[in-house]
Amino acid sequence: MCIRDRITHLVNLSAWVTRVESSISKLADNKDSLQACYDNQVIILNKLINNVKEKMGKELRQKVKIMIIMDTHSRDIIEKLQIAGVTKIDDFQWQCQLKAYWINEDFRLNIGDAEFLYWYEYIGNGGRLVVTPLTDRIYVTATQALHLKMGCSPAGPAGTGKTETTKDLSCAMGKPCYVFNCSDAMNNVVMGVCFKGIASSGAWGCFDEFNRLIPETLSVCSLQFGSIIDAMKKGQTRCLFAGEDEIEVDDTCGVFITMNPGYLGRSELPEGLKTLFRPITVVVPDFELIAEILLMAEGFIKAKILARKFIILYKLCQDLLSKQAHYDWTLRSIKSVLAVAGGFKRDEPDLDELALLKRALRDFNLPKILVNDIPVIMGL
Repeated sequence: MCIRDRITHLVNLSAWVTRVESSISKLADNKDSLQACYDNQVIILNKLINNVKEKMGKELRQKVKIMIIMDTHSRDIIEKLQIAGVTKIDDFQWQCQLKAYWINEDFRLNIGDAEFLYWYEYIGNGGRLVVTPLTDRIYVTATQALHLKMGCSPAGPAGTGKTETTKDLSCAMGKPCYVFNCSDAMNNVVMGVCFKGIASSGAWGCFDEFNRLIPETLSVCSLQFGSIIDAMKKGQTRCLFAGEDEIEVDDTCGVFITMNPGYLGRSELPEGLKTLFRPITVVVPDFELIAEILLMAEGFIKAKILARKFIILYKLCQDLLSKQAHYDWTLRSIKSVLAVAGGFKRDEPDLDELALLKRALRDFNLPKILVNDIPVIMGL
């Protein structure tokens, strides 16, 4: 079932790419072809939103929700192409998007001049991230790093989606991605085993909070990963790993390191290690856009207005309520509340959407609010 789900999303992406490129190629003869493509995308999206309100199995609902998230991004991309005045398929605004093509009986993914085969890895019917402009920038940097046979290094504050975006890109490309939570207890032997496994299997490895490793381990990592990178750039299928063991190298493997700069207990990366990775700075994502698309995926019609009110409320709660360790106003909490609201929407589809969202906020947050803060949050 999960393989079919992945193929459905891949075919959906490929069909959208075909429609958009066909519309762009017709612009010379019909200046409204891109607008017609946009209108068609809106119709498809509305049908999916209506479908998700109906009773269906858990797996099918998850599939439809993912398609809503993907098609919402597709709709926004067509709008951006119109605003940017794109007239050719080669324009950067279109080339920087993740695209799928069916070529020679196989799916190929393309961003810019980087092209990858789809790997059909059994990943499961998990959720997909809401794609924001920040996600698009990370996709471009990561795929260019892989194309140039380098690693990628997203850096930014905690909770900005560095690891999740990496996992989402691997999911879009059908690649397995293994996440390693780094600590100062990990030495060069442990890191060596991880690098060998990633290089030999062709999988992706995401080393979370990589700069928590001690400087001595980081120095050895530059030698270990550097030997793999050198072999990939030379097109070799085997390499002498750090001058010790000979290992097989699959040039489709990828290594990502995420970092939280400025935190206590973090090490500075050696210059030799920095040159092996393409850096990108990750900032706080657009919570309002994410909330809007998640509400649409849950079947809410007034998603845009509700998302704005919801995010303003959460910002006010963060500023006005007392500072407690168990209070959580981050993206994780936002997604949980919206999932609860989606359940209410399916149970009582005819009730006012604002009332349903208020009930979800109350039921989810009120049990953890201190007595002194209850009048404040109820007033908000």
